[in-house]
Amino acid sequence: MGFRMTKRRALESNILFDNSKRTLRKHGKLIRVRLINGRSVLTYKGPAEPSKYKKRPELEFDLPKGASMEAILTQLGYRPVFRYEKFRTEYTKRAGNGGKVLLDETPIGNFLEIEGSPRWIDRSARLLGFSSDEYITRSYGYLYLAYCREKRIRPKDMLFKTRPERK
Repeated sequence: MGFRMTKRRALESNILFDNSKRTLRKHGKLIRVRLINGRSVLTYKGPAEPSKYKKRPELEFDLPKGASMEAILTQLGYRPVFRYEKFRTEYTKRAGNGGKVLLDETPIGNFLEIEGSPRWIDRSARLLGFSSDEYITRSYGYLYLAYCREKRIRPKDMLFKTRPERK
């Protein structure tokens, strides 16, 4: 379909932080520390704008030591509230077109995240066989809780029981 891999499949381990009152979650915000390929990345996401596309403010930067960031967050009153893992592979249509397709393999299923302008998202989704009625803009935390309710299992962290084979 004309997409090419731009980032190889890699395991991402994510830790979401919040305070004991879950203030960030109540306001649609999050703080995340992500470990990927030996790197640690700190991310802040603000509240999502109401739309059929998920759009929210995001600030992200590489950390020299993820463990020390976790200690700083703990000292500020935040604690780990949810851990999740996924394998992610990134694809683009062609250089410079402003969009990308991310294949996320998670313990609860596989998902495509399509990033770009609304027009690019719609066009790419159609090319891949999806309609806008099938768009999911919920977080992995929300999807995991829905999965646990459906399977009648107690939610914990969304982690692989055993590591899937590297492809």
